Amino acid sequence: MMQSPFDFALAAPEIFLLVMGMVILVLDALSSDPRRTLAYGLSLFTLVGLMLLSGLQIVNGMIGASFSGLFVVDQLSYVLKIASYIAVFATLVYSREYLQSRDMLRGGEFYVLVLFALLGQLIMISGSNFLSIYLGLELMSLALYALVALRRDHVVSTEAAMKYFVLGALASGFMLYGMSMIYGATGSIDISDIGDAIFSGQPKEYPLMFGLVFLVAGLAFKLGAVPFHMWVPDVYQGSPTAVTLVLAAAPKLAALAIALRILADALIALQPSWQPMLIILGMLSLAVGNLTAIMQSNFKRMLAYSTISHMGFVLLGVASGTSNESAGGDAYAYGSAVFYMLTYVLTTLVTFGMTLLLSKEGMDCEEISDLKGLNRRSPWMAGVLLLTMFSLAGLPPLVGFTAKLLILQALLQSDHLWIAVYAVMFSLIGAFYYLRVLKVMYFDEPDMNAAAVPKTAWPTSTLMVINSLAVLGLGLLPSDLINLCVRAVQTAFT
Repeated sequence: MMQSPFDFALAAPEIFLLVMGMVILVLDALSSDPRRTLAYGLSLFTLVGLMLLSGLQIVNGMIGASFSGLFVVDQLSYVLKIASYIAVFATLVYSREYLQSRDMLRGGEFYVLVLFALLGQLIMISGSNFLSIYLGLELMSLALYALVALRRDHVVSTEAAMKYFVLGALASGFMLYGMSMIYGATGSIDISDIGDAIFSGQPKEYPLMFGLVFLVAGLAFKLGAVPFHMWVPDVYQGSPTAVTLVLAAAPKLAALAIALRILADALIALQPSWQPMLIILGMLSLAVGNLTAIMQSNFKRMLAYSTISHMGFVLLGVASGTSNESAGGDAYAYGSAVFYMLTYVLTTLVTFGMTLLLSKEGMDCEEISDLKGLNRRSPWMAGVLLLTMFSLAGLPPLVGFTAKLLILQALLQSDHLWIAVYAVMFSLIGAFYYLRVLKVMYFDEPDMNAAAVPKTAWPTSTLMVINSLAVLGLGLLPSDLINLCVRAVQTAFT
């Protein structure tokens, strides 16, 4: 079938990213620069170009489906794509010095793999068909597997990569099997057609429920929710910190996108069936994530369990949506989940970014004890971490408080009072390990052999300050972003 120019115009950012990824791959193979300056510069140029292309699409009001319904562009995709561009841009800037000091740029694969992982994420975000969603998922996953194993001479990283690959392949198999069962029940792999078939009451119940269970299991793995969380702490701790930041930021946005497109659009008629599943996964994630994080002495591992607890909040936000006659359910509930994920990624960028800046050649800032007396060695770095720890703990006036409050309001509106109380209780428990980090930074004496805080290039430190101010600013003035998220969900699923 011939494709129209409109099809290619809607997919212009993805096409541009694909072309630039191949160009960088070829040029990097011909380069002998150990710093990979050209690949780094072209990668940042690519991300800026993506922002401009998406901005032009928004200005021109380009919304619609293309490639025979495989690919959709709407307000939700714009919000999540632009957030992904920003997250990857910040990741590359923060990780630049870390990668150079550990000779991880000698092959230049890092930048190409990150860009192709981003391409997979963009396809996932705009996927309106099981086929395109799964292709995007596998493209992203394969690039991330390779990134985790980038330090081939590092035993811990290799072990983490093996665990991630095996468990990730299992989760992808779950999702593919679930998709095949739903296809068998409905006769379609298109998101909108599946929803129409289920509303008509024609599909058989048992294959549909069977497929739903496998799909929810696969989505829970990609989000890192209990009991599919086993890979998160090991992979976060075992990966180079730069790769941990890649894993912890933009991929979460893509995972939420496919969760919303599958559950809140294609399978909204099955909301009474998948809502209890998400509630159980969310409650378990809050309990296991927060309680286990208290016992951690490794900073990255603690943040991994913190991630699990935050994904519990996101799942509760999605679960608080209510089913109705039209696809989309409760836009406020789903919008609150989108807002929570955006602000979580924003805060995570600062947290792991600061960990990268504090890491010196020959030593990573991975243990909580490495932060002893940080306020005396670098007050501005300690101040930035103070902001992020308070935000992750959900203390006002930072954006983490607003994000948690929105989820709690969504739970109350859907008559889940006891779940809201449960979430507040475990948030209070979780505040302990965030405050412990602040105690170490501000009240513990630095080790006698603690080295001076390494100097940071001004572009990196400037971006870090802007990132930190955004955490505070969105907490003080969150209404515009909240309205944007709710409106994006409304237009996407109605």
